[in-house]
Amino acid sequence: MRKQYSPTFKAKVVLELLREDKTLNEAATVHGVHVNQLRRWRQQAIDEIPTIFSREQQVSQAEVKEKEAQIHDLYAEIGRLTTELTWLKKKAGH
Repeated sequence: MRKQYSPTFKAKVVLELLREDKTLNEAATVHGVHVNQLRRWRQQAIDEIPTIFSREQQVSQAEVKEKEAQIHDLYAEIGRLTTELTWLKKKAGH
């Protein structure tokens, strides 16, 4: 079974690697993560750094949150309407 690591854990480990406080082998031993996995996390972080400061990325994240809220509201409305329909069917004797 594969281990799954939280984004917070990954960020903490990658920050240690970028600060060069520890070598890859030391960090792998301390955190119990394979060296190749640490290399991938570090490279992914380095590749994604430019997008952090991108205006488009900030707008995109805001849009995603807005859409998620809208989806949540729509599912809530579907739930209310389904309950109302069930109640009306029951009252109508179907």
